[in-house]
Amino acid sequence: MEEKFDVLNERGEYTNKIETRENCHKKGLWHKAVALFIINSKDQVLLQQRSSEKKMWPNMWDITAGGHVLAGEFGFQSIIRETKEELGVQIDKKDLTLIGSSISSQTKGDIINNHFNEYYIANTDIDETKLIFQKEEVSNVKWMNKDEIIKRIKNNYEGITDKQGCWEYLIKYYEWKENQ
Repeated sequence: MEEKFDVLNERGEYTNKIETRENCHKKGLWHKAVALFIINSKDQVLLQQRSSEKKMWPNMWDITAGGHVLAGEFGFQSIIRETKEELGVQIDKKDLTLIGSSISSQTKGDIINNHFNEYYIANTDIDETKLIFQKEEVSNVKWMNKDEIIKRIKNNYEGITDKQGCWEYLIKYYEWKENQ
């Protein structure tokens, strides 16, 4: 069954319209997306390597989990669902910290991604060898430290997705944490 999204206007307000993923991306309709960074007790981020089958950013290292918010969902519900689907990890609402939101507009090939994004952190230690990957989405995972992520961002997103808002909010989170 094809995913359906709530269509938003340019201000992020609900339009009371629902469209398929395909139509949202074909027509450039605004919709919601979520991103999660799981950070362990060593302050490392669990990154996933996108499947080679993905239309956007195949084989690139990416956020821990993320995706689109389905029609009728809140962002936190979506990130809980996406984390379970992609990695087999059950995250609870109480584990999530919303660290920011942004808008993004990006075209890659025939996909027009107009998103209102929400960014979440979950601080928890996970044994990456026990994860269950959704093969269509994820091919591998690894823990990466802040300095390595920043180095890759500064080097034109070397080996990682160029989802600028996601990485900027992660860096802001680290800066905030250092000043606590």
